[in-house]
This record gives sequence, structure tokens and C-alpha cells, in this order.
Amino acid sequence: MKILRVNMKEFEVRWEPVSSEYEQLGGRALIAKLLLREIPPDCDALGPHNKLIFTPGLLGGAIVPTAGRLSIGAKSPLTKGIKEANAGGTGGDNLGKLRIKAIVVEGQGKPKQFYILVIDGESAELVPADDLLNTGTYATSDKLQEKYGTDATVICIGQAGEQLMTGAGIASTGDKDQRSNHAARGGLGAVMGSKGLKAVVIKKPLGKSMELKDEKLFRAAAKAFAQELIQSPKLGTKGSQHLYGTASIVGAVNEMGSLPTKNFSEGQFEPSTELRGEKLRELVLAREGKVGTRCMPGCVIACRNLFPDASGKPIVGTVQYETIALVGSNLGIGSLDDVAQINYMCNDFGLDTIETGAALGVALEAGLAEFGDIEGILGLMKQIGEGTVLGRVLGCGAATTGRVLGVRRVPVTLGQAMPGYDPRTLKGNGVTYATSPQGADHTAGNAFGARKEVNPLGTEGQKELSLKLQIIAAMLDSTGLCLFARPPIISNPQLMLDMINGIYGWGWSLEDYDRFTRDVLRTELEFNQKAGITQNDYRIPEYMREEPLPPHNAVFDVPDSDLDSLFDTL
Repeated sequence: MKILRVNMKEFEVRWEPVSSEYEQLGGRALIAKLLLREIPPDCDALGPHNKLIFTPGLLGGAIVPTAGRLSIGAKSPLTKGIKEANAGGTGGDNLGKLRIKAIVVEGQGKPKQFYILVIDGESAELVPADDLLNTGTYATSDKLQEKYGTDATVICIGQAGEQLMTGAGIASTGDKDQRSNHAARGGLGAVMGSKGLKAVVIKKPLGKSMELKDEKLFRAAAKAFAQELIQSPKLGTKGSQHLYGTASIVGAVNEMGSLPTKNFSEGQFEPSTELRGEKLRELVLAREGKVGTRCMPGCVIACRNLFPDASGKPIVGTVQYETIALVGSNLGIGSLDDVAQINYMCNDFGLDTIETGAALGVALEAGLAEFGDIEGILGLMKQIGEGTVLGRVLGCGAATTGRVLGVRRVPVTLGQAMPGYDPRTLKGNGVTYATSPQGADHTAGNAFGARKEVNPLGTEGQKELSLKLQIIAAMLDSTGLCLFARPPIISNPQLMLDMINGIYGWGWSLEDYDRFTRDVLRTELEFNQKAGITQNDYRIPEYMREEPLPPHNAVFDVPDSDLDSLFDTL
């Protein structure tokens, strides 16, 4: 295994061996340790001392179903702390096959000068990106695949990242014509833009595969894992995730009163029936679009869709729950066609749909347009793409938008917008939003699936539930495993242990595996503490603790003492 160091100031690309400290790390775990060891935690996130890291999880390249996600990390310009976001596509598996432990982008070149990092087997070089400036992610990916091969992985930013908008994410290509896999959260696209890096191209590693230390052990565990997924009533080919994708939960979240509506002022949205997964599937199939497609090679869940317009022209792939919630109900939009149009613009500009949807909700409350006014909302979106002053404000996310426009109801923690579950009626998620070193992020420990285990409206048990889920999330993000594939691993952790030991021959015990996972959170918390983040920063906004949310008229009332002591047993 090796690390690729890319120094943008010196315009230098070099390979180096992996040190013993990093050898048994991957994904989120490696990002946490690298950042803690190699950058000043209190540095400017968009300055020369921050580093941007691309890394596969421990299972990347081993052809484990749903385990090829690519982790990208840096100090976040939104949270001012550590941030990892991951995406599907082919990047994680390709880096794993090339035995590249991480790409570490360092330093900072001249402003407004952008480059492309091209990786071809054992070689890597920086080439000018002059012809791609101010180009969206779709056209950027098309042009680079036309030049380097349609099967090359393209990881890139759009206009938002180039202009250092802190709501910017990073897009990655997948199989065939797939364009819209996004490591969206935390403003990492702005960090990539600050480095002067427009794109990373990874040419397909033909004939490359992961070396297996114990092939028999690995293949038995990987096969058992795949069978568990295929036979799952929820995840298999007849399950809701495959049939309806992440939009399958729209109805349930609305019924429990947690669906963000009109800038998180209500928990139910009357037209939500038009946004449900069943409606999405019906529309897509009637227009001869695609459902049940994959974001990673070999995934057996296949929860993506390709959404076309009324004429059958493909608009975006894929329309997911978080996007439906944040740019749909949160903006008073009850049409999947309108959601898809906003989704497309976010993807093309290189924006996080969660952060952008929350920023737009704040802007609508400030009177820049009416809730439900799609033309007004599209007008605001166009300003982001054009880089107007207002567009730059919106593109920098909900917290900035709220400060500039003087709005108190701003749904953020640690400066990052909340996903599609209001914490007043799904309090386990509220605890995760408040305490996670990653900021408000449902993938850091989503309590929605445990709503029958712990009363989502109560305060009892939320602390313990959130801790358990945050530990699980750290494991998933460090191995490259999709969030939806967690049930077999949770019920039988030996499967994960056997896959890891089969690949690397480390001889890990369950105790080693548990210590590895918990250390991810410990490292992240240490980084954030050194960055100046205190207990008082790990809080739900004041208005959510005082303003009742219809229809349950609930507030977030989990005691601060529970938040402050959550990691005491870590």
C-alpha cells in the first residue's frame, strides 16, 4: 500500500510508503488520524495548512457488495472541526485495487489557477484545467471521460467549489453514464477549490485486484454477507430500499411529525403523498426511466433511480429522501418534478442539497420568495450558479444565510445544516446532531430505524441510542460499507472481522475491531477540542428547545447533561 502526496504549492506529486500508524486504518478512521497528526486543528479551513484526503475504506477494492464507498475529508469550513463525507461510484474500489491507501492534497497554489490530478496505474501528474473553469460537474465529467476513457473515475467540483462556497460538495462518477454520487456534506468542495484542484481522474485499473491473505476466509464471509443482503425482506430485490430507494421513508417520517416543512416550522407536509417513494417509482417507470440501479459495482441493494421529465428526458439520478425533504417539503414544494429540477442544479453547481435546501428555507422565511414558489426558488438557485452576491451567500449555507438575512430559525448545529428529520420529534437524531464531531449529519448515527426501540418523542434512552449508532456509523465509514448494508454486520460482527482478516491477515479479535471503531470518535473529538470547539458548541439551536413543533407541539428537551456525558464511556 502507498500514499500519494500532492503538493499544490510546489506542484509536486510523490509516492510514499504507508507508516505503521496508518497501516490498519481506512476511510473515516484514516482521515481522522491523518488530520490530527498533520494539520494545526485551529488552522483556516480554506487556507494552505488544511489538507484534503481521498481514501477508500478497508474493504475498498475487495469486491464486497456495497463496500466501495470513497471517503473524502478535511477540516470543515462549516463546522470548523473535522469532517468526513463519503460517496458511491467507482473511486473507492479503484483506489483499493491500485493499493493506494490515500491521496493527500497539501498546500495551496495561486488563486484562480486550477489543475486536474490524473492517476494512471503507478503514475500520477497534475495538468492544467483551464478549459474546465466555471464548468458544472456534469460537463466536467463528460469532458474528462471523453479524454481519459468512459470507464475512468472522475471526482470533481462545480462552480460552487471553485468560488469557495462553503455549501459545496464533491461529485464522483460511477458505472457507465452515472454522474451524481456526491460527498456532499461539510463544505469539502470549497476545500478542494481552495487547493486549486478542479478534478481527480483515476483511470480504470485493468487487471488489478486486492491481494487476499486468506482467500478462503474472505470469500466465505463475503458470500455470507451478500446472501444476508439478498435475502433481507427490506434490502433484497423485493424490499422497500430496492423498490423505492431512500424515498421509501417519506410517508413514515411525515406520519411521525418529523418531516422538515417550511423551514423546519412544521413536522408534517400535507402534499407529502406526492413526494413518496411509491409516487416516485410510478412516475419513473411511466416515463421509462430507471429504478433499482446501483451507485457502486456489485451492490445487491440497488436503491438508486434515474428520474426523467414528462417527455422521458433524464433529469437527475438519483432523487433521494434527504433531497426530497430539504428542497421539497422544507421549501413548500409538493412536486417531484420540481424537486428533481432543484436537485439537478445542486448537482451541477456542486452543492450539498441538504445545506442548500436549508439555506433556501431560511431565505424564503426572510421573504426572498414564497414557500412553494418554484420559479422564485429556481431564480435563487440560478444566482448561486452565476455567483452573484446573494448567490454566494446562499451557496455558503444555512448559517451564513441566516446571519446575513437576520433570520433566527436556522436549523444548524456546529454551523452545518440539519438533514431531513426534525430533532424535536426524533430526539435520538437530535442527540446525534448535537454531539457528533461531524456536526448535524444523519449518517453519523440515524435513529429513525430505532423508533420502535426508543420512543422518538421521549428523552429516556436517547443518549445511549445515539452513542451506539455513532459507533456503528464510524465503523461503516471506515470500512467503506454503505449505511443500508449495516444489519448483517450489526447482528453478526464476525462477518466484518473475517472479511478484514481475510484481506489483510491482521488476526484481529472482536475486541480489536471494537477498539478500532471507538478510536475513530475519540480521535475526532480530540481534533475538535484542539480546534477550539467546546461543550457549549455541541447544542441544538435555542429556538428548537423553546418553539413547539406541530403537530405534536414537541420541543427538544434532552438534558444538556446527557449531551455532555454521551462519550464518557467511549
